[in-house]
Amino acid sequence: MQNEMVLLHGWGMNQGVWQVIKPELEFCHDGEVRCLDLPGFGNAQSIPTPYTLHAAAEQLSTQLNEKSILVGWSLGGLFALYIAAHWPDKVAKVVLVASTPFFAQTDEWPGIKPDVLNAFKDQLVSHREKTIERFLAIQAMGSESARDDIKQLKALLNQYPAPQEQALSAGLDILQQDDLRELFANLSVPVRGIFGRLDSLVPYRAIEKMHALQPQFEYEVLDKASHAPFISHKAAFISALKSMC
Repeated sequence: MQNEMVLLHGWGMNQGVWQVIKPELEFCHDGEVRCLDLPGFGNAQSIPTPYTLHAAAEQLSTQLNEKSILVGWSLGGLFALYIAAHWPDKVAKVVLVASTPFFAQTDEWPGIKPDVLNAFKDQLVSHREKTIERFLAIQAMGSESARDDIKQLKALLNQYPAPQEQALSAGLDILQQDDLRELFANLSVPVRGIFGRLDSLVPYRAIEKMHALQPQFEYEVLDKASHAPFISHKAAFISALKSMC
């Protein structure tokens, strides 16, 4: 029996995004496959106060069985890394999907431009739904099936409760401020990665920087995929994930 696989979604999303691949994963993975909502998203309406990465990750960790394989997409990847470092008995392996230990762009690190994250925070106050729609559009950029990807994502997300504003705001703060590069470099749990070469939120150069931080880090890049490779390139993504688990 293989370890349980737990799928963690990204910012503004919920467990609905994984429904496009969950049946296939259950078919090829001998262990159980579960999708969890990050605190404040989807069915996880209980949130920590204040909402920090530590508090939210601790809350999430209580739902995990020992030796889980954590598959974290985007913001979910930060949660997976943090849980693996602080509650290592819960985690056998981390698979990052379009995710890095640090999302903000700096002089020495490729990432999301600060003005993009600031704009999301400003717009979140007055236009929550439009902000999430814009984020969906960015996630699909570069994908050959972008319009269909967005339509499919929206339909899946709408099956679950809307995210809480506090969780949305805190999630952007985590993406902007939480730097897990040192944690990632010293992590004892094996880490793998699946990326899209056309991803505008996780630039290709960031992957090379991650490998420099942790030489044991193994990854696969899907050439024509963007930030949601499990939707735009489902078969290639499942094949890559299967080889890592």
